[in-house]
Amino acid sequence: MSRPITPAHRRSTLHSLLRLLPFARPVLPRLALGGLSALTAAVLALLIPIVLERVVAGPIASGSVTAIAWGAVGVLALGLAEAGMVWMRRWLVLGPATTVEYDVRTRFYNRLQRLPIEFHDRWQGGQLLSRMMQDIGVIRRWMAFGLIMLVVNTLTVVIGAALLFQWHWALAVVFIVSGAPIWYQGFRFEQTYGLLSRQSQDQQGDLATSVEESVHGIRVLKAFGRGGHALRRFTRQAENLRDTEMRKAGAIARIDFWLVAMPELAFAVSLVMGIWLASVDRITVSQLFAYFAMATVLRWPMESIGFLFSFLLDARTAADRVFEVFDAVDTIADPERPVALARPRGALAFEDVHFRYQDAGPSEPDLLNGIDLALRPGETMALVGLTGSGKTTLTTLPTRLYDVTGGRVTLDGVDIRDLSLVELRRHIATAFEDATLFSASVRENVLLGRDDLDIRSEEADRVLQEALGVAQAEFVASLPDGVETMIGEEGMSLSGGQRQRLALARAVAARPTVIVMDDPLSALDVDTEERVQVGLRRVLEGTTALIVAHRPSTVALADRVALLEGGRVAAVGTHTELMATSPHYRGVISSFEREDSEDSARRMDPQHGFDVVTGAIPIVSTGATAHDSDEETSR
Repeated sequence: MSRPITPAHRRSTLHSLLRLLPFARPVLPRLALGGLSALTAAVLALLIPIVLERVVAGPIASGSVTAIAWGAVGVLALGLAEAGMVWMRRWLVLGPATTVEYDVRTRFYNRLQRLPIEFHDRWQGGQLLSRMMQDIGVIRRWMAFGLIMLVVNTLTVVIGAALLFQWHWALAVVFIVSGAPIWYQGFRFEQTYGLLSRQSQDQQGDLATSVEESVHGIRVLKAFGRGGHALRRFTRQAENLRDTEMRKAGAIARIDFWLVAMPELAFAVSLVMGIWLASVDRITVSQLFAYFAMATVLRWPMESIGFLFSFLLDARTAADRVFEVFDAVDTIADPERPVALARPRGALAFEDVHFRYQDAGPSEPDLLNGIDLALRPGETMALVGLTGSGKTTLTTLPTRLYDVTGGRVTLDGVDIRDLSLVELRRHIATAFEDATLFSASVRENVLLGRDDLDIRSEEADRVLQEALGVAQAEFVASLPDGVETMIGEEGMSLSGGQRQRLALARAVAARPTVIVMDDPLSALDVDTEERVQVGLRRVLEGTTALIVAHRPSTVALADRVALLEGGRVAAVGTHTELMATSPHYRGVISSFEREDSEDSARRMDPQHGFDVVTGAIPIVSTGATAHDSDEETSR
């Protein structure tokens, strides 16, 4: 999946960076004081050559040791004052810059949480991570150092060039003329380096994506022996980034050449001209000495312009990349006047629902093409159909992970788009087939949806144990720290069945009015699945349930069954009714039975009765699945 394409219309550097102003406004006074401190330090440095002129013309010419000493004290005082102003500048700007970084980063993360799933479908995780960490860090460093020093050093060069005229106009003109090629090269540098900076930062995002995918898919890479393939792909991307960085370095080297060469040339021409002017008494030795001292002070500000200019362009690129996320349209937002459900009953209905993904072609039919389905309060409905019939897509609509493209979904007769997202997702919980857990304790994972509880309270303990019991997750008691055991990233330290049971416990603990389950028990054996269903009926009595089913046992436990075919509801009824009246339904159920039998045949040795994949004997009495038994037995 490719990253979003950079817009053809690029904002100007000033326009891009001014977009940071709302974040920086609260700390602008301290940033301004920091800039003033830096400018004061620069002015103090410019005063040193003027003092030196007086010392050379007076005390040194007269040979007065006392006067020379006082001149040295004056120069030392200016140097110490300059150092104090530099310290003051750092003290004033570092705190505000990190505050801006914190503010941008937290708002960026909040934005990622609020943007719809269709946004995350289009964006690579590494691209978002590089924006979150690297680009926002670049903005902070530029604000604390690059911005202030670019302004101050530019003013220093201008002020210093003006002061050169007090000694001799011809020498000052030489210095100013030597800067003309630098400004021309700076214009060319902006055109080249800006594009390279954007390309480099995008490639770093691609590289981060490759690392992220490799780490998450390490089991697959190892199992298929594809580590070398992943390394070659990573190496190609790293080489592309290296080539871009080398081109950036070349662009910086070219402008640095002019930044170093032109002042050196100006020094040489000024030296020849200055000696001639002194020989004809147009300038004194003390003035010539002061001129070269001033030019030396101006040398670093001039040479730093290239580095600071490249820093400016990096910051512009970073701001553009960050604001691409801020500018993304949030298509799933709260209504202006949310409706509140006083006593939700759990009547969930799909009324002429249509849906198509954003990347679907204009000639492609809707994936959901006029779904009409009503669930009664407290009813358990199984959703069945062949692969591609739209079952999983349908389960994403009640919580507005995606919005319908036609028709509406209602809860107790209210269009779910008229409810606030917080209230909607408090009433409707979802358990996915792909059980995602977080790097946190079992307790925190299971109670994720209960923001109304103190997760350390006795009430939370009761809810937690009840949810774990319903999900048949007794294995938690045998974990090293029980419910306080820290789960590794994405729960990969657990088996598939264990992850599914914790994810189901999380949905149960939320105590929703409606629970939507996309085959969340696929890794459990039939016996455990039945016990989970019984527990769900007991604890969630009165809760409406919509369950995507891929097993006949799951279908049989439902009050009614909805058959999906070609993105439409082909039939609704009890399992018995549909078996008697729908040939297509009988075919779907037969395919479920074949899959169950084939899976059992693949996994069980017919002579010895053990799992040929894991080598473990299925242990049903503890609630473990064939997938889990080897891990749970070892525990």
